[in-house]
Amino acid sequence: MPAISHLFFRAGILFLVVGIGLGLAMSISQNHDVIGAHAHINLLGWVTSAIFGGYYALNPAKSQGLLPRVHFWIYTSGVALMSVSLYLLLKGNTGMEPLVAIGSLLTAAGVLIAAYIFFMPAGVPARMQAAE
Repeated sequence: MPAISHLFFRAGILFLVVGIGLGLAMSISQNHDVIGAHAHINLLGWVTSAIFGGYYALNPAKSQGLLPRVHFWIYTSGVALMSVSLYLLLKGNTGMEPLVAIGSLLTAAGVLIAAYIFFMPAGVPARMQAAE
């Protein structure tokens, strides 16, 4: 399995642990005020990261080069920033709005990079190279 797949799966499982922990805390406290953060952590953090990891595992030629690593770091940092700042925003810290926006934009950029890689012709490595 390509290294980038392992990175996406490892990040995804960490998001899942956090998401389940947050879900358990909400259930125990009967306070669901941060359900939006819980959903983002589980869906964008766990599910989408696992899909990206699976895609790269099934398309190892596209897992090579700099672009998949850029994809991983931009997407993962975006989801992490958005999730933490959204949690704090939902807890009443309105100063987190700009960080939620930055995290959301990073996450969206990661999705656009994924779309670019996914639509590249099969067998074309996802490399960032200068034009030859």
